[in-house]
Amino acid sequence: MKAWLFKILAKVNKVVLPSLYKKDPMKLSNLQKVILGYRYWVLTNSLR
Repeated sequence: MKAWLFKILAKVNKVVLPSLYKKDPMKLSNLQKVILGYRYWVLTNSLR
């Protein structure tokens, strides 16, 4: 159950949230850092 939930969240994140892969992590705002951390958390859990 948990795996398919994270896979769905990963697909939604890809469509809805902005892509931050070309930006320098040190220059991101606090909100962008939270979004980046959330996307990373969802991605790692969807790959398990």
